[in-house]
Amino acid sequence: MDLVTENRPETCSNLGLDCGTCIQRCASTTAAICPDLQPSGVHRMFFQLYASPGCHPMAHAFMRAYDEAATPSKPMVIAARAGSAAAAA
Repeated sequence: MDLVTENRPETCSNLGLDCGTCIQRCASTTAAICPDLQPSGVHRMFFQLYASPGCHPMAHAFMRAYDEAATPSKPMVIAARAGSAAAAA
């Protein structure tokens, strides 16, 4: 099986992969490579990566996962600010 030419949910499940994990990892990697994509760009990226109609219901999950991976979490921002304030004092 070749995931490049047979990128369908059935192919992935035969290899022991599930849609949620696949989408999460791919969105995270996409965010690391292209962190500043606009929502329309993330949407287009999903459909380029997952051309199979069987994958299309996962588009919104991909967009959410991309946003989560591309946006730093607030505790990290607070910690960074606290570190900067302590260093300045």
